Amino acid sequence: MMRESCRDGRVATTDGSKAHRKSRNCNLGHNASMTMSAADGSPRRRLAVIGGGQMGGAILTRAIAAGLYSAADVVVSDADSGIRDRLHATLGVTAIFDAPAAVDGATCILLAVKPQILTALGRDLRGRLHPGQVILSIAAGIELATLQDALGHTAIVRAMPNTPAQVGQGVTAWCATTDVGEASRAEIRALLAAVGTELEVDAERYLDMVTAVSGSGPAWAMVIIEAMTDAGVQLGLRRDWSYELVLQTLAGSVALARATGRHPADLRNMVTTPGGTTAAGLAAMERSGLRAALADGIVAAYQRSVELGAAARK
Repeated sequence: MMRESCRDGRVATTDGSKAHRKSRNCNLGHNASMTMSAADGSPRRRLAVIGGGQMGGAILTRAIAAGLYSAADVVVSDADSGIRDRLHATLGVTAIFDAPAAVDGATCILLAVKPQILTALGRDLRGRLHPGQVILSIAAGIELATLQDALGHTAIVRAMPNTPAQVGQGVTAWCATTDVGEASRAEIRALLAAVGTELEVDAERYLDMVTAVSGSGPAWAMVIIEAMTDAGVQLGLRRDWSYELVLQTLAGSVALARATGRHPADLRNMVTTPGGTTAAGLAAMERSGLRAALADGIVAAYQRSVELGAAARK
């Protein structure tokens, strides 16, 4: 998978019994020291995940599968016992309730919680973090300065992934504070590359825009898939046929755009014969405001992301 960086232009590629299934609830010890690597004396990477739900669980699963962390070097904190049990059973990681205990000894702390609970979480973690740790927040709209104030910590990365991360096809844009060192940046890059493409932007203001385009983007794509599939059924196709036709048409169109590097308008014109079926369909879509509806939705998502950030500052 391609990785782009707006910061420095570098590019890299990555492509038992019921009792035994219970979460391990252990006291990890406040301010536990990091395990040192025998190879170069640098801290061994250890991950704490606060919030093991859909996105947190997806990133964790892909990171372990990529060999970035062993299960022994991961601790998950989640209020939901079902999530804790599932992650322990499927990945073998330590899963506990207590967030402050989970962060002890971690090199990277992934905050995968709802924006509305970050203030309370900040109170719990404040005073438990040390300068060698980097915080990776994927909470929509919550700015770096707000996170710094809430956590009392300066080495923070704000990122916006999307749900295709669950299958290693996500795209994540991120921005770091100046206190995030190169070793921590490398860890962040590797973690985000495990779930797809990662893009480091050079200004935080772009992340609200990213949220609207790609963070929420899978929802826009799924609405288009639904609408095209339903239209095929309306015309008389079997639903499973219509669904497969739509999925492969969109996947193939993306592959064509990537392979050729040509502008979408050029590729659209390849299909649009004057006076033909595609021209008639495009004209109907334009009359119905397809482009405007998509643009309005993306702008509304951007505005909501900005609103969430403003509310968190209060």
